[in-house]
Amino acid sequence: PQPWPQPWPQPYLPIMTHLLTLLPWAAFLVFLPVLFRRRPRLRDFDPPDAGEAPFVSVIVPARNEAANIGACVRGLLGSSYPRYEILVVDDRSEDGTTQIASALAEHGLKNVVVVEGEPLPEGWFGKPWACWQGYRRARGEVLLFTDADTRHEPALLGHAVGALQATGAGLVTVLPRQILGSFWERIVMPQFLIMLMLRYHSANRVNRSREPLDVIANGQFILVDREAYEAVGGHEAVRAEVAEDLCLAQRFVAGGQRVFLAHAEDLMWTRMYESLGQIVEGWSKNAAIGSRQTVPTWLRPVVPYLIAAYLLLMWVLPPVMLLASLLTGTDGVVRGWAAGATAISLAYWLLAGARLRTMRAHALLYPLGAAIAAAIFIRSALQGPRVVWKGRRYGESG
Repeated sequence: PQPWPQPWPQPYLPIMTHLLTLLPWAAFLVFLPVLFRRRPRLRDFDPPDAGEAPFVSVIVPARNEAANIGACVRGLLGSSYPRYEILVVDDRSEDGTTQIASALAEHGLKNVVVVEGEPLPEGWFGKPWACWQGYRRARGEVLLFTDADTRHEPALLGHAVGALQATGAGLVTVLPRQILGSFWERIVMPQFLIMLMLRYHSANRVNRSREPLDVIANGQFILVDREAYEAVGGHEAVRAEVAEDLCLAQRFVAGGQRVFLAHAEDLMWTRMYESLGQIVEGWSKNAAIGSRQTVPTWLRPVVPYLIAAYLLLMWVLPPVMLLASLLTGTDGVVRGWAAGATAISLAYWLLAGARLRTMRAHALLYPLGAAIAAAIFIRSALQGPRVVWKGRRYGESG
């Protein structure tokens, strides 16, 4: 008679257990190429012929953007698109933004208009208010809302209008190249950029979706058909939203319009923040609020804390436990697991850093970046509706 099958040899059980516990880290590594798949590309859409090009109003909301507004406007003026105007909405800036924008408009640049911002009304956030004022002065049948910290290649606007026409979308938005210049940008910013890629890992999926929770727009570049924009209420409909770009995209889809997201790393770039203080202030204003607006209602109270826990468990805990085991001389299962998870994590962040054009030395500090990002999510959640941005305070009673 045949002997009964013997159980799995006991010495192999710890090895199999180690491999199974490392699956989450291995899955992230395998999934990485999907995150950086750059399709569809904006460049694949031909610009309209000059005779058929709709008039575009480029609206630049600007508050305290003296360091950026000059280069931004000069870049926009270099556009190869045949018919457009530029409206710089000076949102009551307290630095030299007004003077720089006015000088550009006065020196023979006839298609640059500086709109003097009105006082911020009750119930509005600054950026939606500035965008709304720009819309009210705009003459274009197509509107482009773009930030002062962006830089545009001459062909960008033409390709974007071509995509708007070819896809029949009401809103076209793009993913530009993110410039990470300083030490803290290269340490912390990849954590947030990868987080967004994980939530919206496929532009094609965003473009196909008819579920508002599954779409997004990048406020650095939002091109809209004017009629579609007016039909959903425009920025007035998202006047009280910190993450107004996300909410605007959701309103488009909820109103039966299409959103089209494309990669444009070769046509546009931006540098969001330049210091740790700016990173903390910038992401604290919308990390918790924005993350809550991308999940079902029942999950919203806890999602910022879940993201913080994920960051700590995935990227901080393994190297900390490995270091602790080395310092205390502890050996065995814990050290093996921690070493394996840390090695896979390091490979993941080295590859991600290469795609984001950061140096390898910065990838080695991924646990520090994850810890800071987790702290920002918790800080953002704890501050609730109280937001400080560009010298303004929102959501404070009394």
